Amino acid sequence: MSQIHPTALISPSAKIDETAIIGPYCIIGDEVTVGAHTILHRHVVVTKLTRIGKHNQIYQFASIGENPQDLKYAGERTWLEIGDHNTIREACSFHRGTVQDDKLTKIGNHNLFMVNTHIAHDCMIGDHNVVANNVGIAGHVTIGNHTIIGGNSGIHQFCRVEDYSLVGGASLILKDVAAFTMVSGNPAHAHGLNIEGMRRKDWSQHTIDMLRQAYVTIFRSGLTTAQALKILQEDLLPKEPKIQLLIDSLQYSKRGVVR
Repeated sequence: MSQIHPTALISPSAKIDETAIIGPYCIIGDEVTVGAHTILHRHVVVTKLTRIGKHNQIYQFASIGENPQDLKYAGERTWLEIGDHNTIREACSFHRGTVQDDKLTKIGNHNLFMVNTHIAHDCMIGDHNVVANNVGIAGHVTIGNHTIIGGNSGIHQFCRVEDYSLVGGASLILKDVAAFTMVSGNPAHAHGLNIEGMRRKDWSQHTIDMLRQAYVTIFRSGLTTAQALKILQEDLLPKEPKIQLLIDSLQYSKRGVVR
């Protein structure tokens, strides 16, 4: 049997895996699924219509799966999905989606959300991200994989933060953050590549040098986006496959990238 503390309140329609642990004073609402080996430590509220995967840890006073803060929301059935191996620290708030897109807010795997992270409706969060204390992520934001978002930062709705990028603390993100870039400030500006992150992943010097060259082409050459894309695609991509992520950053951006 699952380990459910006697003070926890569980909806009859919730499905709790037999290996999950539900701590004191937790509240789990209608149509919530909690996967194997997931732990809700204490005083966690999972409102409704939320699917939580395996091996997650959720700490006290987190509010998971609450109605979106969207004036257009009128009580429709929308969902929050959380993957596997995530750590959600104290006082985080994750909201369900709205009817505008796929009725879904989705969190990937192996993420760390530090104290008081807010993830709004219809966000799509990838894998292996670190989101530091007091970060506010507005609706419809997409965050890729292996990113770091510094504490007290705010991300405007509909922005994209692409793979392997780093957002410095207390930054305001009003445009998309290109893959591999390091940005900070209010509003944020690009300050180079996330070189330290690349070294920690043991990437080769050749890869780092090629990405540096691509960064200069995009941000420091004075070329238009179309001209930079042509150079990246024709000259640099054949030498380094990871440059495709930079190409995607430019091609998929609807708000323009932080420069």
